[in-house]
Parts: sequence; structure tokens; C-alpha cells
Amino acid sequence: MTGGVNTANGFSALQRNTTGTHNTATGVGALHANTTGNGNMAFGTGTLAANTTGSFNIAVGFDAGANLTTGRDNIDIGNLGVAGESNTMRIGNVHQIATFITGISGVAVTGAPVKVNAAGQLGTPPSAARFKDQIKPMGDASQGILALKPVSFRYKKEIDPERAPQFGLIAEDVAKVNPDLVARDPKGELYTVRYDAVNAMLLNEFLKEHRTVQEQQKEIDALKAELKKQRALIQKVSDKIDLNKSEPQIVLNNQ
Repeated sequence: MTGGVNTANGFSALQRNTTGTHNTATGVGALHANTTGNGNMAFGTGTLAANTTGSFNIAVGFDAGANLTTGRDNIDIGNLGVAGESNTMRIGNVHQIATFITGISGVAVTGAPVKVNAAGQLGTPPSAARFKDQIKPMGDASQGILALKPVSFRYKKEIDPERAPQFGLIAEDVAKVNPDLVARDPKGELYTVRYDAVNAMLLNEFLKEHRTVQEQQKEIDALKAELKKQRALIQKVSDKIDLNKSEPQIVLNNQ
């Protein structure tokens, strides 16, 4: 109606737009419901079809971003997206079971390690207290790791074609010791070991052992000090005996 600098290619593309500007819709039904959203780019049939007021979204692929409604600054490539979300990038759907990205393997970088949660979201694990609650000392909760049995192994060829020697733990064995130290796949089957948690428990056991050694060292130092005192006392008595032996003896002859 009054929106400008828009481009629409395809049946019902940008059909309901009112004041939205700088939108590009290519494909049947692309940005069909958009009214006041600005700066959206939709490429593919049904892309961003439900978006109404969301702005600066990018969608590529059949029905990509079709679930987006009012969110902004999203990028959906081959993914339906989630209604109302913002500032999120989603690539692929449940049909993709493997990901290959060049320019990562073999490239040296620094920074925090990247992890992925059960929902497939990437991120870096936070450690600051503001992200945590129910904080308390680990205490004896880490004793169970002393029963873990590290092993050497090689991954199956379909996982590691080079079959390089590996060292670590078996998830099934770890689950028997402490179920909280393993992670499961979407099917609920054992998948991997939470090595970060294992490392924290190892640190706790090391510190406990270190404190024990420190206490023992204090006792040893105290015993050494007491032994030194005893030796000094014995030496003092011995010196006195030697002195008495060396004093001249006077014998009276009354005859």
C-alpha cells in the first residue's frame, strides 16, 4: 500500500504488505502475510510466509522461516524456524544427519571450547556464578571417579578412517559409577562422557589429597620438632654425665 523499496516475485508474494519497506520476496507465497516488517529477505516457496511485523529476517529454501511471525534478525536456511524468536540462526532440519564445514579442521584458533546441547544449539559453556544456582562444595561426591577405568581404543573405521589410537573412558562403564557423568543421544541411548565434569571431580579429589598431605606434613613437622627437643635434652644429659666422669676424684687415706 504505502511501503516502498520492496521487490516481490511470485504468486501472492508480499500480498498483504502495508507499510513494510526494503523487503525482497522471491517465490510463491514468500512474505505473504508481511504487513509492517522491514528489511526481510525471503527466497523460496513459502519462505517467511507467516511473518507479519518481524524485520531483518533472512530465509532461504522451501518453507524456510515459515513459522516466524514477529521475531527479527533471524536466519533460517532450510529450516522452518520458531514463531516469535529473534536473533537466532537455524540451518537444516531433521533430515540432515551429518554436517561438514570447511575451513575449521586444522585451523589454529584460541578461545573457549564450543559445545552442542541435545537440541543441537551451539555455544560456549559458561562458568560465571551468575549462570548458576544451588552452588555448594563437591565434598565426597567425586569419590566415585576413583573407580573409573581408563582404556585405550580405536574408533570404528566409519567414524575415524585413520583409526588413530585414542585414550579415554567407556560411557557404559562410567554410567555404572555415576549416571550424571554421561550424556545421551535424542533416542536416550548412551552417547558420550562428560569429560569436563570428570576433570572437575579429579581436581576435587586432588585437592582433598593435597589437604591430607598438608595435614600429614604438619604432623611430621611437629614430630620432628619434638624429636629435636628430645635429642637436645638427651645431649644435655649426656654432656652432664661426661662432665661428671671427667672431674678428678679425691680419695682420703685415713691410715
